[in-house]
Order: sequence, then structure tokens, then C-alpha cells
Amino acid sequence: MALTQMALDSLDFDATVALAATVAPHVDILEIGTPCIKHNGIKLLETLRAKFPNNKILVDLKTMDAGFYEAEPFYKAGADICTVLGCADIGTIKGVIDVANKYGKKAQVDMINVADKAALAKEVVAAGAHIIGVHTGLDQQAAGQTPFNDLATIAALNTGADISVAGGVKADTAAQVRDAGASIIVAGAAIYGAEDPAASAAEITKIAHG
Repeated sequence: MALTQMALDSLDFDATVALAATVAPHVDILEIGTPCIKHNGIKLLETLRAKFPNNKILVDLKTMDAGFYEAEPFYKAGADICTVLGCADIGTIKGVIDVANKYGKKAQVDMINVADKAALAKEVVAAGAHIIGVHTGLDQQAAGQTPFNDLATIAALNTGADISVAGGVKADTAAQVRDAGASIIVAGAAIYGAEDPAASAAEITKIAHG
């Protein structure tokens, strides 16, 4: 079984809250995407935390420096997971792990653009990372890349950390992602681009939980 995560990528505050209301009953984790949190700030997190107490919330900070200092306000405001870039200094990564532990939350290390993903995954799990993020970015997707090879590499390590997979996942690939070792399946466009986002979210969650 895997959890589902819905990426909220709009810059529009009200549209983001409205979409979250539509999909929240049908997914496990609400993700505030990086452009979304940069544009709207911590107020959006506070709003979603108050409105959706039954969902986990991930804030995709993609922290690159000052890990503890940058992430702490978001954990204090109700984030369950914050992300830090795997290509950041290990001290930065440890800072986010430390502050996550301080609040009883989780830190996710995003492997986007990391050259040796296997080596880094081992290092950050040894440092206490809770989740490894296998992430094929939007620009990489546009160039035809998928997360499947990277997922296989990370899953084969058997680190014990959860593995989150993002990068163009939709209903017809969700089972493949789940069976390949993902603990968290992230869907964005497959849900918010659907004619019926709630139905799409429910379909992907049914597969993930399967």
C-alpha cells in the first residue's frame, strides 16, 4: 500500500484552497508546490491546515541553505513534511531533519538533479532522513524523462526510509509505481487537469491503497 499526495501547483490562493477542498477527501497528503508556497507564503499553509485537519500537508520548500532556520516556521505552522534539496550541503539537509524531529514531523530529501542518487540516498538516510523523494521535474518531463529508473535504483537499496515518487504519475502508471516500491505516489496534473478532479484523485488513491 502507498499513500497518495496531490500537488497543488496554482499560484492563485483561492483557486488552490478550492481545489484542495475538492480533492482533500480523496487523497492522503496535500502538497503545497514550490511556486505556490513562494507566491502565497505561510498564510496558505495556515489556511489549509485549519480547513483540512484530516490530511497530512507537505510544503515543497526545496530548501538549499539554512535548513533548520528556513523550515522551522513551516513545521510550527502545521506542515507534516518539508522538503530539502539533495544537492544542498549535508549540513543543510541535517538542519531540516533536526527541526522535523524537534516537532515530531518528517523531512523529505528531493533527489532532483542529484548525480549519484544511490550514494546520496544512503548518506541522508544515515543522517536520519525520513523520506527520499524520487522526482522528475516538469522541465525534465517535458524532455521525455520519467522517474521509473531512479525509483528502481532507490528501492533496491532497502534503506528503510519511505520513498516518494513524483513526475507525471497518473492512474495508468500508479500501480507500476506502487509495485516498484513507492510509499507515496504524487499526482498533480493527472488530478487538477482532469475533467473531474475528485474522481481522478479517488481512482489514483484506490490504486495506491491497493
